[in-house]
Amino acid sequence: MKKILTGKIVTVGDNVDTDQIYPGRYLALTDPAEIGSHCLSGIDEGLAARFPAGGMVVGGRNFGCGSSREHAVIALQSMGASAVLADSFARIFYRNAVNLGLVPVICKGLNQHVQSGQTLTVDLEKGTVTVEESGESYACEPLGDQAWKILEAGGLKPLMRARYGKKEADNAE
Repeated sequence: MKKILTGKIVTVGDNVDTDQIYPGRYLALTDPAEIGSHCLSGIDEGLAARFPAGGMVVGGRNFGCGSSREHAVIALQSMGASAVLADSFARIFYRNAVNLGLVPVICKGLNQHVQSGQTLTVDLEKGTVTVEESGESYACEPLGDQAWKILEAGGLKPLMRARYGKKEADNAE
C-alpha cells in the first residue's frame, strides 16, 4: 500500500448513504467495471464516468451511513477511487473499507476547504492532507495499527490468506 496518495477529488456532502454510493437497483451486477460505472449515481448519474482514475472522494459527516452493504466500497474501488476522506464515517462503512482495502481517512473540516477538481496529497504516515493548488495542509486522524496491517495486505482476505497460507506451508514441511 502506498503511504502517500495523490489524486484529483470529487466532493460530496454530509450523510452520503450506501444507497447513494451504490443504489440497490444495481445489486445483481457482478462485473466490477459495470459496478463502478454506477458508483455515486444516487448523487449524480454521470459522476462515475467523470471520476478521475486514482482520484479520491471527499465527504462530510457520516459518510457511508445506511445499510451495511459491502457493495458501496466495491463500487468506489471499481470506479477507481484510491481513498475516501471525510469528517466522519459510519462505523460499518469504515470497517468494510479497511477490510476490502479502500483507504478511509478521517479529516475533520477538509470538505469545507476543498472543491471538486482540486488535487490532494495524503501522507498517511504523517497524517496530513495537502491541497496542491494552495499548498494548505490539514491534519487527519492516523490509521490504527490493525487497520494498517489489513490495508498493507490489500484487505482482510489477502491478510488471512498470507497468514494462514504460510502456516499451512510451514506445517507441510
